[in-house]
Amino acid sequence: MGLGAYIAVSAALFALGIVAILVRRNVLYVLMGIEMILNAANINFVAFNRFNQAAGATSSLDGRMFAIFVIILAAAEAAVALAIVLNVFHLFNSVKPAEADLLRE
Repeated sequence: MGLGAYIAVSAALFALGIVAILVRRNVLYVLMGIEMILNAANINFVAFNRFNQAAGATSSLDGRMFAIFVIILAAAEAAVALAIVLNVFHLFNSVKPAEADLLRE
């Protein structure tokens, strides 16, 4: 499998993430869309790292280290975002972003 296949999967995952963010009116789906976008970036990091090594570059772990960093960042983001969603649900009895309008007053 060549680099183009990895980029195609990553682009499809990125597009699905963007669609999930723009179309859905639920905070949980928006968070899932953000996670899909981050995973698309991880696929690119690892794929470019692999094919850069295949081209004769020295053995480096840059792409894998960036991917691990993004995974750790995504885990922290998911924990904080889910805490915010639970607080919003407790205050407004809804997880729709349009109904959380306490700050608009």
